Amino acid sequence: MSVVPGLCALRDVFVNLYYAAADPANLKGAWVLIDTGLPGSATKIKQHAHETFGLVNAPVAILLTHAHFDHAGSLEALLKEWPEVPVYAHPLELPYLTGRSDYPPPDPTVGGGFLAYLSFAYPKHSYNLGARVQPLPADGRVPGLPGWRWLHTPGHTPGHVSFFREADKVLVVGDAFTTVKGESALATLSQKQEVHGPPTYFTPDWDAARTSVAELLSLVPEVAATGHG
Repeated sequence: MSVVPGLCALRDVFVNLYYAAADPANLKGAWVLIDTGLPGSATKIKQHAHETFGLVNAPVAILLTHAHFDHAGSLEALLKEWPEVPVYAHPLELPYLTGRSDYPPPDPTVGGGFLAYLSFAYPKHSYNLGARVQPLPADGRVPGLPGWRWLHTPGHTPGHVSFFREADKVLVVGDAFTTVKGESALATLSQKQEVHGPPTYFTPDWDAARTSVAELLSLVPEVAATGHG
């Protein structure tokens, strides 16, 4: 699904990942993958890139908004098929990508809804990518995507980031906020569109989350491409 020129989305059950072109006018040139969806989706991600965009080349980079299982779930499988592709994430997210720390357990008592109730069973383990994962450049540049910059938007996770293209004010949000009530199975199935904060059961720092949303709103985005919705 095309979001705007140079940015396309794939919905992986209940989460979105994005294909971003280095040159918005050339979808068959260099590209970057933003997030990797759920475990077991590597083949679907590659097929969708090929069938929809004609992309047969590997991305020049994989960017992670954060490392929860529904955003980094197919990362290890993709890296086996793309052994030269670097991965970038915020420095504060690296402990969850290098085996040094697991995420805190979700809280199924908050948010309401069946998916929130089931969250106790969701994977929260870290990945261990070793040297394959690198910190995003400190100056805000986004590897492989000229004209974009990354913003630290913590709250949902300590190292959560979002990506912004200034020229047309396009924002790839990750889970800093969502456009579906992610705690509700019914809302997720129907994809009823309404703005919500990050998934409550997996968000440990609500003060930081509110600050992050305020920062994103200050950009006055024209398009917000969310991780859920």
